[in-house]
Amino acid sequence: MATLAAAGLLVGGVVPGAAAGALRGEPFPRLAKYRDLRELEVSPEGEGAKNAPFCTGKSGPYQKELERHLGLSPVDGKQSQEDCAAIQRFQTERKIQPRIGYAGPHTWGTALLEWARHHPNPGGRCPARRGRVACVDLSRQLMWVQQGKKVVFGPAAVRSGRPGYATRTGTFRVSWRNQEHTSTIYRAPMPYAQFFSGGQAFHGRYRTIYYEPGSHGCVNLSYRDAQRLWNALRGGDIVAVFGRKPPARRP
Repeated sequence: MATLAAAGLLVGGVVPGAAAGALRGEPFPRLAKYRDLRELEVSPEGEGAKNAPFCTGKSGPYQKELERHLGLSPVDGKQSQEDCAAIQRFQTERKIQPRIGYAGPHTWGTALLEWARHHPNPGGRCPARRGRVACVDLSRQLMWVQQGKKVVFGPAAVRSGRPGYATRTGTFRVSWRNQEHTSTIYRAPMPYAQFFSGGQAFHGRYRTIYYEPGSHGCVNLSYRDAQRLWNALRGGDIVAVFGRKPPARRP
């Protein structure tokens, strides 16, 4: 414990229950093994192996949102050849696979993230403080770090807790950090873990973060975003979690 405190990894003298006994963590898989999984979109049954120039005729769960975001008409939530071509172009430009024009969670999440970069804190729900504040917007499944009103990290897409394992809302502080943590409960790697509420932490995820139903309460980020967040936060920094995770939509 003294060693952790001296290294700046422990705040308040308490190791979270889910973290105790896993101070070193286990060997982590190589990121290269999962590189092709990070940008995968869900796809209709039987179409997962297809790709451009094939364009699906099926409407996705975020069809209407993407029609509105891309300026398509009519905004009716029904796939058309024009809709599919526009969504497919969006996917191609952002290297989302398979690029078949399906309006799935990854494609919509990417569009939402791009919009949020210009509107990170609508309504000012995350408090502006002199020090760093890690803001977690469960409603939009996004997080960022701000100092005062200036965004110093993100926004980044996140994956919060599934039903029955909701990510707790409120104001917390980063209490413990472990760069190569392994969950003692789920035996799963939690790279760049930064705990803020008991066993709930920010940490990286090797696979795409857009797949439902969600985490076991932690705030998942992509591996690279978790790595950057590690350098953006310190022990004792404030974490503000607000909003409510939307219900999952079926493909």
